[in-house]
Amino acid sequence: MALIRSWAVGVLVLVVTEFIQVSAVYDKVVGPEGVDSFGTALAFVHIPNLFCVVLATWAAARVHPQPWRHVPVHHVAAACAVPAAGQLLVLSLRPDVVSVSSLALWMSTGVLLAGCSMGLLLDKWWEGREA
Repeated sequence: MALIRSWAVGVLVLVVTEFIQVSAVYDKVVGPEGVDSFGTALAFVHIPNLFCVVLATWAAARVHPQPWRHVPVHHVAAACAVPAAGQLLVLSLRPDVVSVSSLALWMSTGVLLAGCSMGLLLDKWWEGREA
């Protein structure tokens, strides 16, 4: 039950933040023709996605209850499963990105790993502040 609660919060935060990112940033700045350079992709796609993943990971980690918080495998599964599942969903919906040589695949995977790591670190820092 603890995992389900963490995953539900993670899904909610990820969906809301991604919706804001897509409607406020991507649709207005990038448009339907997509990005034309690495810098544009980084600034308007990958960095906003990083914030979405960090917030979803952190939110899921914060609601993960004791005593499972202190079991590393359980805590990482509670915090990072939703962003990882989101990544798999996007990759399954966009088969053009799945090529191993695709920069978009490597960038989005890097964003996932960095975002989950930063979210977990933020959770540890927050937990230390409360103690």
